[in-house]
Amino acid sequence: MIKVLLADDHSIVRAGLRRIVEESGDMAVVAEASDGREAIRLVREHLPDVAVVDISMPEIGGLEVLHRLRPEFPDLPILILTMHEEQQYAVRVIEAGAMGYITKKSAPEQLVTAIRKVHAGSRFLTEEAAEYLALHVAKGRTGKSPLDLLSARELQVLRRLALGHTNREIAQAYNISIKTVDTYRLRLLKKLELRNNAELSRFAIQNHLIEP
Repeated sequence: MIKVLLADDHSIVRAGLRRIVEESGDMAVVAEASDGREAIRLVREHLPDVAVVDISMPEIGGLEVLHRLRPEFPDLPILILTMHEEQQYAVRVIEAGAMGYITKKSAPEQLVTAIRKVHAGSRFLTEEAAEYLALHVAKGRTGKSPLDLLSARELQVLRRLALGHTNREIAQAYNISIKTVDTYRLRLLKKLELRNNAELSRFAIQNHLIEP
């Protein structure tokens, strides 16, 4: 049996995912997490074969879970679950170390296949995402999406700023100085051509980095 950890902040979504997984016949859900911090703790406790992690959870999102688990569990296949259908997210999560990327819309049809594939050591991407990723590798980033301008750390800081965290709280979360956080904030404003934190929050909502 493939041991699966599910991480999503919506209990209804987790219940649906659990049903899909357990009806497969060769998988079992060994743990469920409602946020990123709990997901990290439960990975350490249950040592799943595959982790299915939502990209947009409170406090610690899927990308940050990836960054924190990779050094400790380099062989754990992590499948990112997201509501975003924009293909640039596929590039972002693969670069961050995920073995696969699946949208919530396609989960009922593709989740079981995706889990089996990443458990076997292969990557899972939709056909459209694979084409986009190949184009990205061949030509480099085109800058068509504002998100393409941001590094993984800038995305993390953006998300926390949009959630209303103070510079001090962000500095403590990433073990960096308050001055460094403000440097990231100013860099975000410049790159995204925004004026203040309120516009950063609006941008994060519009790009589905946080929920309104």
